[in-house]
Amino acid sequence: MPVIERTAQLDPGTREQNLLAYKQIRDRVADAQHLSVHGAPERSVAKHRARGKLPARERIDALLDVQSPFFEIGQLAGFEVYEEQLPSAGLVTGVGLIRGSLCAIFANDATVKGGTYYPLTVKKQLRLQSVARRLRLPCVYLVDSGGVFLPMQDEIFPDEHHFGEMFKNIAEMSADGIVQIAAVMGSCTAGGAYIPAMCDETVIVRGTGTVYLGGPQLVKAATGVDVEPQELGGADVHGVISGVVDHIANDDIEALSMIADIVARGDRREVRAPSRSPRPPLHSPESLDTVIPASSKTPIVARDVLAHLLDASELVEYRANYGRTIVCGTGHIEGYTVGVIMNDGVLFSEDSLKAANFVELCSQRDIPLLFLHNVNGFMVGKQYEAEGIAKHGAKLVNAVACARVPKLSIVIGGSYGAGNLAMCGRSIGPDFMAVWPNAKTTVVGSEQAASVMALMKIESARTRGTPLTEEEIEEIKRPIREGYDRQGESVYVASRLWVDAIVDPVDTRSWVSLALSMLPRNHGTTRFGVFRM
Repeated sequence: MPVIERTAQLDPGTREQNLLAYKQIRDRVADAQHLSVHGAPERSVAKHRARGKLPARERIDALLDVQSPFFEIGQLAGFEVYEEQLPSAGLVTGVGLIRGSLCAIFANDATVKGGTYYPLTVKKQLRLQSVARRLRLPCVYLVDSGGVFLPMQDEIFPDEHHFGEMFKNIAEMSADGIVQIAAVMGSCTAGGAYIPAMCDETVIVRGTGTVYLGGPQLVKAATGVDVEPQELGGADVHGVISGVVDHIANDDIEALSMIADIVARGDRREVRAPSRSPRPPLHSPESLDTVIPASSKTPIVARDVLAHLLDASELVEYRANYGRTIVCGTGHIEGYTVGVIMNDGVLFSEDSLKAANFVELCSQRDIPLLFLHNVNGFMVGKQYEAEGIAKHGAKLVNAVACARVPKLSIVIGGSYGAGNLAMCGRSIGPDFMAVWPNAKTTVVGSEQAASVMALMKIESARTRGTPLTEEEIEEIKRPIREGYDRQGESVYVASRLWVDAIVDPVDTRSWVSLALSMLPRNHGTTRFGVFRM
């Protein structure tokens, strides 16, 4: 198999500046990750433990098989989004092995706002449910929630992709034979009570677990009757009298053991083995800093990056001499076969046709696709429009959207506008999507956005007969540029669940291989839409 030869690296001076800049970016990401995992108020955590309850992440650790990885989705969700911090949006979600079976796990974090659902909490739960449905993963809900965060009910309750959709998903997945299991490990209030009530099988923890449509306060307000939580909806009520739950556990650990036993009784959803033995790249991923600029405005040499990511640095390139600003080819990552599509410049018509054909080939051969974004978009100008770049670009978007092989998408530099769509951005439906810490993604680059907005104001001022000075033009551009730069940075993007994770370049091979191990060879038969010829 052909070996990729590195062609360039940053000169020593640039490399030193780059390492410093990249360290600052990594530190920003690390701070966000730390607060997302450990940011719950100490007082809330202490109160939680005093009740004999394990924190959400410890529950997951106790539930998973020993040495099972946890493929977390949306760790940074909620970071710096609301007026108050909402670590991991109050819900820990991901995929891991329980008794040898891949399962989607949802764990409310009651130490964060009582585990109540904010808009991003709902979005995060729906995101993993969509993954579980597509991959047919058993769903395990570790419930400990006060329900909807009432001050924001208009952003959580009424609409089609709001709170109610999670119950619709539970019903539909159960009907489709995708097992739904719940453990009531704390409060399960109001609409949240329907999670355990709708699941196939449910466990409740005596003394801490409660299920009720209206809590003690609501009962008092509605009827004037005082009632204790356990008396209203505890384990003895629902495990002995109402039949809302199926099993009673004495503590968290026993409940998690019961959940594992329930999972073990069903069909195992096993991981997929690699097609060959893994081989390390000839160039270590740890030295990627020598070829990756910290700034997304600086070009990244595609083949140099691939030399650090692919097994044995080997790539069978497709049409290497045609459409030269996009690299397509097959290789392996940790032994898993992948079809790689990576930008090496702006997209022209030839690049679109080449990549669309490559997607067709991979779809026909059940080869998973890995998209590595670093693209400003499609080439613009009179000549290119006349050549039909719009219809050629549409062919690529069509092919990517319709391909039913596994699709992974990673923004490693910039990813802007229609280039993001062509490279399987979030809206096109990759199975999983990540960004590198240095990455940027917006509808256009910050400088282009600032220039377009400034030109509009310049033209308006010229029409009025009051032309703008250079200083006034810069005053128009600066806030637009700064806003786009902030909204495009990796932490901002991840905190809003526009991607599933921020992945460091060093960890990219592990993230890709773990994702591929969970994905089937295909998601059904590929049928493409009409290609405009």
